Amino acid sequence: MIEYLIVGQLINTHGVKGELKATALTDDPQRFRKLKWVYIDKNGSLEKYDISGVKFFKQFVILKFQKVDSMEEAEKLKGLYMKIDRADAVKLPKDSFFITDILGMKVYDENGVMLGILADVIQTGSNDVYVVRDEEGKEILIPALKSVVREVLLEEGKISVILPKGLLD
Repeated sequence: MIEYLIVGQLINTHGVKGELKATALTDDPQRFRKLKWVYIDKNGSLEKYDISGVKFFKQFVILKFQKVDSMEEAEKLKGLYMKIDRADAVKLPKDSFFITDILGMKVYDENGVMLGILADVIQTGSNDVYVVRDEEGKEILIPALKSVVREVLLEEGKISVILPKGLLD
């Protein structure tokens, strides 16, 4: 499993005092209020940044890091991703998984036929949709509902689904 989880991307500066505008890449952007620090991924090298302020503007998170006190310093962080240790991640409910943990898993139908690899997860709001890509590159969109996703075996890298009638037609 991946040791660090991405929680957001710094997309621009905000003001002249070193604040940064970020896109939250987590289900609950309010979690930033509880974070004391994050790692910022600088080309594979993780640097720890202490958070001194969090506020929200429209769909963005505005962050202030200690020792980042000017627009010029903040500019150097633009485009970079924020990560946290898996140990600091939100505890998930039973039968829920981090997307990063299930991407790349093999997806099988109820007859044991491999449909393809889980290539992406589309978050629609009401339910997620699994994008499963077969060897020819053909995509199948499978709703991630309890009635459809029968079993997720992380250790085996396998997802079993019961396809709704007409999905492949």
